[in-house]
Amino acid sequence: MLAGSSISRLLGRSYRSASNVSTFRVFGALTATNPAVNRIPPRARLYATITEDPTPIPISTFESPFAKPPDRSEETVRMRTYKPRTPGVRHLRRPVNEHLWKGKPHGPLTIPRKGHGLGGRNNSGRVTVRHRGGGHKRRIRMVDFSRVKPGPHVVDRIEYDPNRSAHIALITRQSNGDKSYILAADGLRAGDKVQSYRAGVPEDLLASMGGVIDPGMLAAKTAWRGNCLPLRYIPIGAVIHAVGTMVNGPAKFCRAAGTYATVVAKDESRGFAIVRLQSGEVRRFMIDAPATVGVVSNGTWRHRQLGKAGRSRWLGIRPTVRGVAMNACDHPHGGGRGKSKGNRHPVSPWGIPTKSGYKTRKVGKKNPWVVTERPRGKEKKEKL
Repeated sequence: MLAGSSISRLLGRSYRSASNVSTFRVFGALTATNPAVNRIPPRARLYATITEDPTPIPISTFESPFAKPPDRSEETVRMRTYKPRTPGVRHLRRPVNEHLWKGKPHGPLTIPRKGHGLGGRNNSGRVTVRHRGGGHKRRIRMVDFSRVKPGPHVVDRIEYDPNRSAHIALITRQSNGDKSYILAADGLRAGDKVQSYRAGVPEDLLASMGGVIDPGMLAAKTAWRGNCLPLRYIPIGAVIHAVGTMVNGPAKFCRAAGTYATVVAKDESRGFAIVRLQSGEVRRFMIDAPATVGVVSNGTWRHRQLGKAGRSRWLGIRPTVRGVAMNACDHPHGGGRGKSKGNRHPVSPWGIPTKSGYKTRKVGKKNPWVVTERPRGKEKKEKL
């Protein structure tokens, strides 16, 4: 005879199997009559929460009454945090960028990133930059930093670029349909229109001003985020990025995420524009050099936390080991009993002084383009 526990187990097994069969039959009948049931709704991220920091993102306060994109200046720093289901997501914080394109980049504007300084090596194979190597496979997006093509362009989408901290925008030229990548200004979204005035003022815009260029009216009609134009046409006090150094050259300054510069003054008689950079340096630029109005996108990039060492390896960053943690044969600070570098000034692995070591700036040879140098050392500490 079977014991009581054995009978209960058999009965429970048969009950569960019968219930599963009945459930399958009912669900099959529903899906046959209603095909919409086949579409399983996506599961919500119950392990991720979005936190908002009331600290506003520093963006341009310059307002233009002509063809201005929607005002998004009240956006706050939104970060996504995760439940610590694994050690790698305990400290993970990622910015919320729901407006980014989810698909692949525009293929004709990309090239494979192979042999482009991978591993921190130069053309002879020697390591010139340490702590580089590995990382995920990438494709280089060919970003147009010159923006010499005139005419209105429509923003198709905002994309993530793994090769830079800022986001990029895919734009289409309305006259012939040419596509190109540009640095996305903060607040730029799909559907907005941007234009480059490097080739000169269009005839229709000149006719609206009565055939004569009015600086105030021109600034009001052209100087809003995403437009590229010479510094001559940008009003004083405007916030700019992607600033070039030459009249026909590409953008060189303020290209990282969240960076910007401010136009301080203009000296048209001498052909210079005075611009203050974020570092505190005041610098001269040629008055016809290009600049883009606004702040570089992805200003929340500096608030991110990778959460684990593996994410650094995905980015191509290898570990950095302190010299005092090495042996004496590997570093001048290594060896000894306990944490000690032997009462020696900080040096590199090859004995070159670091941290106020060898001075490399030539005394008396000032940069003629710099009006006021950025604060260094004690001046910088007092500023902070």
